[in-house]
Amino acid sequence: MKRMGMIFRAKANKALDRAEDPRETLDYSYQKQLELLQKVRRGVADVATSRKRLELQLGQLRSQSSKLEDQGKKALALGREDLAREALSRRAALQQQVSDLETQHQTLQGEEEKLTLAAQRLQAKVDAFRTKKETIKATYTAAQAQTRIGEAVSGISEEMGDVGMAVQRAEDKTAQMQARSGAIDELLASGALNDPTGMAKDDLTAELDRISGGSDVELELERMKAELSGGSATGGPQAIEGGAQQEEQSPQAQQSPRFDKQ
Repeated sequence: MKRMGMIFRAKANKALDRAEDPRETLDYSYQKQLELLQKVRRGVADVATSRKRLELQLGQLRSQSSKLEDQGKKALALGREDLAREALSRRAALQQQVSDLETQHQTLQGEEEKLTLAAQRLQAKVDAFRTKKETIKATYTAAQAQTRIGEAVSGISEEMGDVGMAVQRAEDKTAQMQARSGAIDELLASGALNDPTGMAKDDLTAELDRISGGSDVELELERMKAELSGGSATGGPQAIEGGAQQEEQSPQAQQSPRFDKQ
């Protein structure tokens, strides 16, 4: 099971690495940094708001403390020592509240300064990351384009590989078809295959036909030579024709004496 889990994680990691685009990852990281910077700024604003609220409360308490001090003085001037004591007692309670609020105010002011400084540092880091991000993205895009051009020129890209495979398949099919055509011609010529149309002839038949045709021509030529040589020995063609006419007239000549006898 551990091995299967390791194989699955390895394949998943490889698939994720193949699908990951560094530019998208950089943009996502930059977006998360902006969100963090926004939270820090919101924290600074919240602390500043709390500080401002404490300042308002301190102003009110100080105003009340001054008022109680004046009232105590007036009561003491009128001989009302009891009222003066009460006014001073209330003023002392307000002074305690003012002291506590001043402590909180100092704490909030310190937190505000820290958060403001942190926001400024984070802003500087975000700006530097943005510049670096754009530089890396531009470099990656240029390298990617250069790689694709190099792969296209060298023919090792997937698209060019598909084209090369298609050309190779076409050449293989063409060679196979040519080999099949040549094999069929050889089989027909050797007589291993019969031509159903009767049009194809093997080499032997063609040779015999050629010899037979040549023999007919030679025989006709010899016959003509014989006729010509025989005609010259008996007086030429006219003698042959005269002889033929005499042979045709001879039966009539033989019949004439029989008519005279009668």
